[in-house]
Amino acid sequence: MINSQDKLQKSNFWAQEILSGDVEKWHRRAKLKRLRWRIIIRMTLGLKRLVDLVGGFCAIVLSSPIFLITALAIKLDDGGPILFKQVRVGDGGQLFMIWKFRSMVLNADQIKDEILEQNAHGDSGVTFKMKDDPRITKPGKWIRKLSIDEFPQFFNVLMGDMSLVGPRPPVPREVALYGARHLRRLRAKPGITCLWQIGGRADIDFEGQVRLDLQYIHSQGFLSDLMIIIKTVPAVLLGKGAY
Repeated sequence: MINSQDKLQKSNFWAQEILSGDVEKWHRRAKLKRLRWRIIIRMTLGLKRLVDLVGGFCAIVLSSPIFLITALAIKLDDGGPILFKQVRVGDGGQLFMIWKFRSMVLNADQIKDEILEQNAHGDSGVTFKMKDDPRITKPGKWIRKLSIDEFPQFFNVLMGDMSLVGPRPPVPREVALYGARHLRRLRAKPGITCLWQIGGRADIDFEGQVRLDLQYIHSQGFLSDLMIIIKTVPAVLLGKGAY
């Protein structure tokens, strides 16, 4: 227990510090440090947003021929809709609508309930991945192999729902199965590509994806984002883990 003498000594110490003005100096220094930190964070986020806008716009312009060819292939295959929209969970748990080129048959959700036991990520897996998925259409095989189905998400980037680099956005029913650790991957704006997208994609199980997403969140920066974007190109062309 603290005796009365110790209390008196501490009281005298703080009284002297207040009179000398040291406490006020500490307070000002702390405020300046907090201000500098806020400025650095805002500048970093501003730079990331600028890169997203420029990169997203350039990607749409350069890939416009691929957009046209893909749309024609999907339409000629089964006459169904070209685009597929789905609710996803973004930064801080906010819901938004994601866009993709349709690579599956129209009744894909109904068929999925019948093949859940064939999940490559395990029966209790949060995510569902399956090689030779019967729901994938003929053009859908090469669309998914080259990740062309993700190209419409460049519009999501321009709208601010997504970033070029960040954790992949999950669907609500996956988030409903998350544990406390898994929810931490929702602390960053979702992206088109990420660490596990360039490191194995669907071959990496859910826990591995979460580990890499958290690694990215803790170390993200302009240079690391640039390296991930550069490495995404050969990863997409090789098609490893894409199914």
